[in-house]
Amino acid sequence: MPRNFDRLPCCEIKSPAHPGRQEKFRWLHQRKGWGGLMIEASLDDAKREGMHGAAVMVRDGAWLADRRLFLANGFEPADAAPPDYQLLVRKLHRRAPNPAFQKDSDQKLAKYGTDLTIIRSSQCPHIAKFAPEIAETAAREYGIQPAVVDLQSCRDAQEAPTPYAVFALIYKGRLLADHQISRTRFRNIMNKLER
Repeated sequence: MPRNFDRLPCCEIKSPAHPGRQEKFRWLHQRKGWGGLMIEASLDDAKREGMHGAAVMVRDGAWLADRRLFLANGFEPADAAPPDYQLLVRKLHRRAPNPAFQKDSDQKLAKYGTDLTIIRSSQCPHIAKFAPEIAETAAREYGIQPAVVDLQSCRDAQEAPTPYAVFALIYKGRLLADHQISRTRFRNIMNKLER
């Protein structure tokens, strides 16, 4: 076993560039074939359910999976959406239609008006922590009482203004964040807008 890993859990190393964290991640996770096994198990489920295949959303930025694992396991690009989202598909039937992102994000964004809106779901514990902190900071430090929209169903998520769909921050009709952010990041965004 590599040195000092018993005393060096990943979560305690804050910097992703830290050589200990990178080495531990590689040792524990990469090149073991577990990702491919999970993908194959998902495809087996899709076959049993009579589906056309499987799709996954990836992106270059934070909070979503990297495309390399899926491309290495037979997935192909099917669609893209700004800023850097990509929809990959692995079809079980060659003639099956490609899935696609909805193309009406500007219309969906417009329905939230000019106030601050926080769109959230219960999908991630980070959202449960950051959304109330942002709402509190907006009210206390910027005098803005945000509207909070809780996504309750997959239909609600499909109506969200971003492909990520489980968190969005909208202000004055503009998308400020398309994935969960911290209170500090929210302050930085708001301070730039005030200039």
